[in-house]
Amino acid sequence: MAEFEKIIQKIDDFVWGIPLIVLILCCGIFLTLRLGGVQFRKLWLALKYMFSEEKDGNGEISSFGALCTALSATIGTGNIVGVATAIAAGGPGALFWMEVAALFGMATKYSEGLLAVKYRIKDGNGKMLGGPFYYIENGMGSKWKWLGKIFAVFGVLVGLMGIGTFTQINSITSAVNNFFDPNKENVVSLLGSDYTIAQIVAGLIITVMAALIIIGGIKSIAKVSEIFIPFMVVIYVSCCLLIIFSNLSSIPNAVAEIFKGAFGARAVAGGALGAMIVAMQKGIARGIFSNEAGLGSAPIAAAAAKTNEPVRQGLVTMTGTFIDTIVVCTMTGLTIVMSGCLEKNPQLEGVEITNAAFCSGLPFPEKVSSFLIMICLIFFAFTTILGWNYYSERCLSYLTASNNKAILTFRILYIIAVFIGPYMTVSAVWGIADIFNGLMAIPNIIALFALSGVVAKETKDYFNRIK
Repeated sequence: MAEFEKIIQKIDDFVWGIPLIVLILCCGIFLTLRLGGVQFRKLWLALKYMFSEEKDGNGEISSFGALCTALSATIGTGNIVGVATAIAAGGPGALFWMEVAALFGMATKYSEGLLAVKYRIKDGNGKMLGGPFYYIENGMGSKWKWLGKIFAVFGVLVGLMGIGTFTQINSITSAVNNFFDPNKENVVSLLGSDYTIAQIVAGLIITVMAALIIIGGIKSIAKVSEIFIPFMVVIYVSCCLLIIFSNLSSIPNAVAEIFKGAFGARAVAGGALGAMIVAMQKGIARGIFSNEAGLGSAPIAAAAAKTNEPVRQGLVTMTGTFIDTIVVCTMTGLTIVMSGCLEKNPQLEGVEITNAAFCSGLPFPEKVSSFLIMICLIFFAFTTILGWNYYSERCLSYLTASNNKAILTFRILYIIAVFIGPYMTVSAVWGIADIFNGLMAIPNIIALFALSGVVAKETKDYFNRIK
């Protein structure tokens, strides 16, 4: 297993090297400039559109439902565990680069949502289908269909073996185990390794619940997401704000640590540039993992929205990055840095980091704080499992021309992947997720550059019409 983890780490470092980081950042910066900073100028309008329905819009679910479906896939372990692992690996400065990536990523997300609606199609059953594979094929031309297929292949893999399954269920069971059996007193030996009963039971329950909802498709997933996501975001952010306001005197030092770490100021002489690069790499990689700007996942859900206006849905789609990273990830990062838990216990890993920050920062008994972080993570990660099942299914539908047998087989494999996720190591799980994230982003980023003129024209025309 150790050798396997080393191989995964080498591949991860190669995929998420400087070229891909620069490519994703440059795409966000390029689109920001070409669209005149639409994410800053029109954020208020985007937030308004979140809660207002478009009359006579074509689609399967509401714009808010599409956003919640997208958020169900983005607000997950990336917000609780991903931020923690980024800070653990890249220092407090990783949080700064997560924010930078998110600010420019909002323009990327806007463009994805716009193109998804503009180039979506209706299948024989009246369902709206869209995403990068459709705007690559229909926007760039049929000669680029191969690029759309590459995206779809990686989309299936990232859901089945990355974001959608392993990382989520692994984090859920780790959180449950840390709460109910932190000393691992009740264990069972499986395949040469010891696992706690709490870990096994949690894995089985989540697997069964996911299977029941996945059968219902996009409408079922959207209904669950519309209930869980707003409620859990409010609960989680409230806990973080309580920690921050209970420790106001620690904020200046925490902010200083974040900025020093971002630019390598904390490093020893001669190592500043290296420290800065590590902070950038880990921060941007985890930021992309969390908000998925540039990955091309959110437009798959956006395409199902009841709307006739591509720009309108683009605006709603971009609020996902704002909520996910600018709000939720910032809260997580600040609580971790303010708590100083990593300096006190550098051996902490994954959800243990965020749990330690909550336990030290919240004015509640340790058991209550641990319970809150466990509940938040369970619900966030569970909805991510559901959202990514839908994304991956749509990718597979594109590859197989909506073959029902292929879809059914995939659902079975997806549930199996959820089932085995708890028994994989944390480092291997996150490494695999990072690799497929990066590979999935490349075809989509190419399409966004190629179709930026379409995005700019649609944006200009829309805002001229509503003046």
